[in-house]
Amino acid sequence: MKAVLLDGFGGLEVLKVGEIDKPAPKEGEVLVKVVATSINRPDLVQRAGNYPPPPGDSEILGLEVSGTIAELGAGVEGWQVGDRVISLVGGGGYAEYAVAYASHLMRIPESVSFEEAACICESYITAFLNVFMIGDFQDGQTAILHGGGGGVNTAAIQLSKALTPNSKLIVTAHPAKMDRVSELGADLVINFLENPDFTGIVKEYTAKKGVDLILDHVGAKYLGPNMKSLAYKGKMVSIGVISGIKAELNLALMMVKRQQIIGSVLRSRPVPEKAEIVAEFTRRALPKFADRTIVPIIEKAFTIDEVVEAHRMMEEDAHFGKIVLKIAET
Repeated sequence: MKAVLLDGFGGLEVLKVGEIDKPAPKEGEVLVKVVATSINRPDLVQRAGNYPPPPGDSEILGLEVSGTIAELGAGVEGWQVGDRVISLVGGGGYAEYAVAYASHLMRIPESVSFEEAACICESYITAFLNVFMIGDFQDGQTAILHGGGGGVNTAAIQLSKALTPNSKLIVTAHPAKMDRVSELGADLVINFLENPDFTGIVKEYTAKKGVDLILDHVGAKYLGPNMKSLAYKGKMVSIGVISGIKAELNLALMMVKRQQIIGSVLRSRPVPEKAEIVAEFTRRALPKFADRTIVPIIEKAFTIDEVVEAHRMMEEDAHFGKIVLKIAET
């Protein structure tokens, strides 16, 4: 089968399109004929050699797949060859065929295209898990979502507006993306280049109360401003560390305000735990895609042979929403 292979670890030059044996599904797994996948920032980290797949998962890049079931493994029930599905995968999405756990599958709603479906699993499930399941974000509350315009950020905005329509969202964004972030539903957009310390703006907007939740992928640089911006009993869910892993924390302030800092990753969670997350997402969020309340935002769809250009767009942060990689034509 055709797949994107890594010629060692490093920059764009290590991405090669070649041939590799088609995988076979084991018990409890299915083989998916992949129509599309998406480019996610962890793919770039893995390409650089710093994000290995969980033991037993494919070393091919790609954390989600959209396609049809080509083969059922032993013991799989409730699914048939030909079903239109999406799934989280530990690896293997950048290929014509990928193995997925049956418990991680979701049916693609009839109203959703394969390319749109390829955007759902990694970004939207990540946002849903951390904002709603871990962050326990409630209607009427206020959140800060960092990284305006990125895949997880746009997913978090869309999910929040669909599931908690009376919530207030403060989003930090590059000035080039601020207008689109506002149009997407953010209530307050902060230019992070002009305001690296956003605490004063947040304090004024919330009438000194602070926010109930912060979804952060920035890490060390934002730890201080984040904690100062959190309300009493507020939660910060940390899902990335692009600015560094070490920062000073005022423990006394955190204790007095009864704040929580929660670290979270999705890829390395046990298979049954991921299945529970997928089931809850299917119940609460997937209907919003079916009725087109939420429509994934696609900056551009590249073919598998254009994978270098797709990774370059992600590296340059030149996208808004998702970057799709088309593996096959429908």
